Amino acid sequence: MSSSPIRFRAAPQEMSAEKAARRLQILPDSLPPRGLSREQAAAYVGVSPTFFDQLVTDRSMPRPKRIGRRCLWDRIQLDAAFTALPNDGEEDRADDVWARCAV
Repeated sequence: MSSSPIRFRAAPQEMSAEKAARRLQILPDSLPPRGLSREQAAAYVGVSPTFFDQLVTDRSMPRPKRIGRRCLWDRIQLDAAFTALPNDGEEDRADDVWARCAV
């Protein structure tokens, strides 16, 4: 009888986190991923995922791209949308900030 170690399956959330971590380890530090998950996109612009959802609904942030069943936010579009947001104390530039962004 072989005495191989018992392996437990990771919970689905842990499994996806492990896969995401491995995927990011493939890229060198000098090459950030172009497509970001909802959580990554929210962290990238410095807000919670819930508030990020509201920004997308308000069209202050872009809608995601769909690749298969995954929704990914384009990092470059996030940069453009973030740049287009008004600075504190400035007038809002438009009701639909994202529509006015040049990408």
